[in-house]
Formats: sequence, structure tokens, C-alpha cells
Amino acid sequence: MGMGLGALSLSTLLDPRDLLAAPASVPHPAGGPLLPKQPHFPGKAKAVIHIFAQGAPSHVDTWDPKIALTKMDGKTLGIDSGVAMGSPFAFKRYGQSGLEVSDLFSKTAQHADDLAVVRSMYTDIPAHDVATVFMNTGSVRVTKPSLGSWTVYGLGTENQNLPGFISLRGNRLPTGGATTYGSAFLPGVFQGTSVNTSAASVQQMIQNIRNAYVTKAEQRRQLDFVHQLNEMHAQNLARDAALESRLETYEIAFRMQTEATDVFDINKEPEDVRAAYGNTQQGKQLLIARRLVERGVRFVQVWHDGWDHHQDLEERISDKAREIDQPLSALLADLKLRGLLDSTLVVWGGEFGRKPTRDRNGGENPGRDHNARAFSIVMAGGGIKGGTVHGATDEFGNAAIQDKVHVHDLHATMLHCLGFDHTRLTYRYNGRDFRLTDVAGNVVQGILT
Repeated sequence: MGMGLGALSLSTLLDPRDLLAAPASVPHPAGGPLLPKQPHFPGKAKAVIHIFAQGAPSHVDTWDPKIALTKMDGKTLGIDSGVAMGSPFAFKRYGQSGLEVSDLFSKTAQHADDLAVVRSMYTDIPAHDVATVFMNTGSVRVTKPSLGSWTVYGLGTENQNLPGFISLRGNRLPTGGATTYGSAFLPGVFQGTSVNTSAASVQQMIQNIRNAYVTKAEQRRQLDFVHQLNEMHAQNLARDAALESRLETYEIAFRMQTEATDVFDINKEPEDVRAAYGNTQQGKQLLIARRLVERGVRFVQVWHDGWDHHQDLEERISDKAREIDQPLSALLADLKLRGLLDSTLVVWGGEFGRKPTRDRNGGENPGRDHNARAFSIVMAGGGIKGGTVHGATDEFGNAAIQDKVHVHDLHATMLHCLGFDHTRLTYRYNGRDFRLTDVAGNVVQGILT
């Protein structure tokens, strides 16, 4: 007890940054935490566009054809004593690879030889909120940094006038809230900037992008003064990582006033380009995503919700696929035309899959219930071997059985494409080193070039 009291007294005399549980500061290159940094090894991908189909798309209706399930349609399966529901959609072979894709994604399928489909995904819990946060942060319990935050923490970003991580959404806040694009215990400068792309103008997309009361010159003078105060604080007391991250956020917001008004204005694109993406919310989002990575933004998260189909599956999944199929096809073609596909990792998928049976044994317009044991992820671009199918589910698509890929494995593979050994990209917090993949994860070598 006496030694404990002595240690408490000693702690007041020491720099808190040297204590075991103190928040760690990030080693930054001279000039700021967002400057480009070198990964562990040369990565094929320099940027990521993660299209998150929130709600859990049915894999057996999109990317994982099941002939046996179709033959058993309407009959009782040995799976939860449910009634089999064969897919109402036909699958066809595309490209030289002969990749089988549902008619729901007939336009995206034109890029079959650039796509890798992981059919053996699985996750831990089939609950939307938990699984959504897990897919975006690698954690089902403790709030941890998002995938985009880890990416920018490790690589920095190539454009200092825009955030390194931008999350594009509609009017609704994402399931899981800011956690899905937050930085948690990483410095705040690495968190995602949420942008409402359903707004009509850039000023509405990014609130307060312009200061209506103070000129830019006056804003610059105020920021310089705050930096001077921070240096005085650092010299006389101690450097504060959280405070410096906040100041860096102010700097980004200031610099965005000019660049953001340009990059989010898709009317500056030729009419034929806008037409290729389509005049829809998702078309607008993916066109903005291309403009962002073209300008050096490191990670773009695109939210496409509404994939939770417990009933009316045939009609509702057709509507959702129609919203993304043309824009996704246009994005892949556009990136390829501009020489950006080889350096941009594109990922599409949801948080889990759906069962091969009718939800609650169905009615006239049945849907599918949640399934954590099997789903599909589609990848293309930087470091990915096109025309590839990895893993397999059982004959009905109920569970992954061959070359299974966990969410941690997917994250490890994405970091590998960016040039990182996922076990070495760590951040010390509360006395231990944390990483995106926790204490698990294996790189899926079979889909890599």
C-alpha cells in the first residue's frame, strides 16, 4: 500500500505521456500527420473505394448460384426445417473467366475479368447493428477505429486540402452511426468526414464549408494565433496529441473551402460521363468517389442501404441492384480508362448474407432471413486478380465450407493490398498495441495478383 501511494505521488512529477496508460502520440513526419507515409512494403493499391451494401444482400441471388436450391424450391430443407427458396434470377457466365453472375448485376458483370468474388465469407453475429460495425471497424464490442481511419493513419493522404477519409451517405445516418467512420482512440484527424450527397449543393453537403461572417484572411490569422498558443502550451507544459489533432482538423476545414467546392461539383464532368453513372443517388456518389481518389483522397466509404429483404425479395432486391449496377459498372470502366483501377481497390458487399429458405416459411412474396455463416464480397482493382472465384458454400448456400474467409481475413487482405502487414500496423492505447484485425486474420492469397 505504501509503495502504491508513493507511485501515485511520483506520477504527478512525470510527463504523463511516459506513463503506461497515457494516450500515445502518433509519430508523424515533419509537416503534419496526414502527409503521405511509406507502408511496410510496396502496395498495389494507393486508395480504396468501399461500397457498403448495408442490410445484407442475398448472396444466392447475386454472386453465388445454387442449382440444387432451385431444384428444391418449395420443399422442406434440413436447414432449420425451412422451406427452400430458389433464386428467381438467372445466372450467366461472363468474360473469358466465365464468372457466373446474376442478372441483377448484368452491367457490372461486363467487367467479370476484373472481378474477384469471395463466396466463402462469414461473420460472427447476424444482427445488423453489430455486424455493420464489425465490417467497418473489426470489432463487435469495444469501439475501435474504422477501416478508413486505420488506412489514413498508416498511409497519410496525397491531398492536404481534403480529408484523407470521406464517408458518402444519403439523408439517413448510417446504421452504427459515426462509429463506422470514426477514429475511436486514434487521433481525431484520422476519422472520416461524413458528406450527405443527397443535398443539392456543396454548401448543403458539407455544412459550414464557408464562413459567412469572417474572411479567409481573418480565418488564417485566427488559426495562426491558435497555433502560437499551442506552441506556448507545448513548451511550458506538454504536447497534447488530442489538441494537435483538433488543430489539424481546423486546418483541413480551412483548406477545404476552395478544393471541396470543386471536387463535389459533378456538374463539371462532361455530360456523357454523368450519363454513364446515371442520374441517381448512387451514380452521384460513385462519380464523386472517382473524383476524390483522382485528387488523392485515400479512402472513400460509400453507403448504399436498404438491402434487408425479409419479404418481397424479388421486387425489392431488383430495385436495390438497379440502383448500383450501372454506377458500379461505370466506376470500374472510368477508373480503368483513367489508369486508376490498378491503384484503386474497389470493394462491394454487406455485413452478412441471407438464408436459402423462405423467411418464416414465406407467404405470397417471401424474403430471406439473416445468415452469418455465408455471404459474398466482390473486389476489383489494386492488387486483386480478376476473373477469380474464391471459396465456396454448401450446395444450398447456407454456410461457407471451402476456403472460408472471416471478416478479419478480409481486412488483412485489404491492408495487404495497401502495402501493410496487418499484424504490424498497430497503435498503443491503454497499455497495449491494438490493430484492425485484433489477434486474428490471414491474407487471402488466392485473390491477389
